[in-house]
Amino acid sequence: MTYQAPRELLDQLKRDEGLRLTVYADTLGHPTIGYGRALDTKGISRAEAEMLLTHDILDAAAEVETRFAWAGIEAFGEARRGVLINMTFNLGINGLLGFVRMLDAAESGDYDRAAAEMMDSTWATQVGPRAHRLARQMQTGAWQ
Repeated sequence: MTYQAPRELLDQLKRDEGLRLTVYADTLGHPTIGYGRALDTKGISRAEAEMLLTHDILDAAAEVETRFAWAGIEAFGEARRGVLINMTFNLGINGLLGFVRMLDAAESGDYDRAAAEMMDSTWATQVGPRAHRLARQMQTGAWQ
């Protein structure tokens, strides 16, 4: 049987723990988030990690859609759009916007040059195999 917490207990814990949406050190120094979730002792479950991933992908996709309303972005294809979302997930939208030459090449449909520009970056040396896979995906338009 699954325990169903009474509303009063939920309200009480919310009041007592307080809500913090970014990591903070609790009174014992544990990195904590939310309503008192100690990340170093309890962590998160696989289901929670999957839920966070899904939300973070949706956030990255929304940023890409907002920033890149190119006339031909529909022809860009889902796999190439996935490259932009993956890079936004990794670097943030401002990090992706720093790839000016790559983005210009992609917008003009020169995917070979876009892939080369991705590989000619500090990011590529930092993420290694990820950069190679994403550059190939940009180049071919096929998921890697």
